[in-house]
Amino acid sequence: MIGALKALFEHPTGESEEEQRRRLHLVTAALLIETARADFIEDAAEQAALEQLLSSSLQLDKRQVHELLVAAQSRVDEAISLYEFTRVINDHYCAAQKLQLIGSMWTVAYADGDLSKYEEHLIRQVAELTYVPHQDYIRSKLAALN
Repeated sequence: MIGALKALFEHPTGESEEEQRRRLHLVTAALLIETARADFIEDAAEQAALEQLLSSSLQLDKRQVHELLVAAQSRVDEAISLYEFTRVINDHYCAAQKLQLIGSMWTVAYADGDLSKYEEHLIRQVAELTYVPHQDYIRSKLAALN
């Protein structure tokens, strides 16, 4: 428990560009997994959307997506808050990348044809924690709905 708390506030020192890229991929996957899990229902459509988004947006093949998802699921299971994910996003993503992440979260949430209040709440939380303006949050929600 103490180690998990300390990890929240530690910045990796001497992190290579490749390690940083992997960490950003892991955080992105973790937030998409959190979105898929938010309604407490494992849905094949959400899982497929999640995998497709990771493959296309991160330019990963099927094997790499699978490995990333295994690592991210483990990380999500150990997470104590969204802060450990959103802090990395704030440190490394520009506004356009943050908005793309929020849009991807909406896509996963809508993939099963039903938006739960828990999914919407999670996406709102992430948008607020990553300083995505409310109007952009709403625009990305409407874009994903269409």
